[in-house]
Amino acid sequence: MNGERVLPPLHRWTEGGSTSRIGGHRVFVRQDGPPHGPPVTLVHGFPTSSHDWAAVVPVLVAAGLRVTALDLLGFGESDKPRRHRYSVLEQASLVEEVWRRCGIGDTAVVAHDYGVSVAQELLARDPARVTRTAWLNGGLYPDLHRPVPIQRLLHGRLGPLLAPFTSERRFAATLRTVLGRPVHDEDLRDLWLAASRAGGHRLAPRLLRYIDERRVHHDRWVSALEGFNGPTLFVWGPADPISGAHVLARIRVRVPGARIVELTGPPAVGHYPQLEDPQAVAAALAGFLAP
Repeated sequence: MNGERVLPPLHRWTEGGSTSRIGGHRVFVRQDGPPHGPPVTLVHGFPTSSHDWAAVVPVLVAAGLRVTALDLLGFGESDKPRRHRYSVLEQASLVEEVWRRCGIGDTAVVAHDYGVSVAQELLARDPARVTRTAWLNGGLYPDLHRPVPIQRLLHGRLGPLLAPFTSERRFAATLRTVLGRPVHDEDLRDLWLAASRAGGHRLAPRLLRYIDERRVHHDRWVSALEGFNGPTLFVWGPADPISGAHVLARIRVRVPGARIVELTGPPAVGHYPQLEDPQAVAAALAGFLAP
């Protein structure tokens, strides 16, 4: 058993939200904090769910923020249609519909991993709606993205054959290779339960098409990131082998006006800052987002 448990049990997180039917699918949404607080939307990564943010949300709520978190289609408690053609563009439209149904106008956006592409698409569509952005480790620049070996396999031709054999043990072992600090076994188990619910682990080859979408939409998404005029924060784990220090080096050059919190430790944080050092992430986000 490694680290200290930082997440509440998955069932407690999901009990605090509800599902709504959007575009013919059930989508899990959770809102916390004062109804009239400044809105902030949290967008999770692959292959996990909004539960990733559970250790950070209480600090944001205490800062007076109205926090909206959702499980993207194919993740967590949201529907996981087997033969669906998953798309970052569709996920962005889903977020927009959640905003409409929740009465959210302008909002800050915080994104991690897969979620950074969703957030970049939202920025490209309507930058005036986004008050400020905060980014955690993710493939903001497609040419710098370094998927782990199992992601390459699942993204390839053999992916549909391999995905059904993904086990909790393999899932946890893969996650540990991208972490800079140990994460508690029970937290990893809950991440697996969210990812594998309703056979979600079988969807990895379909969800991993986001790698191709990042290349197709490279100019649009990079321009949205670098051209955003609002306040920008990067909370980054440099020990991440996928999107770590090598991405941060480019960010410093290409987004020079941004605020950067580099979680150097020791030990340095890896791919999941909100799990590896939730106190530092929560403090950075609250200080950046609170009125």
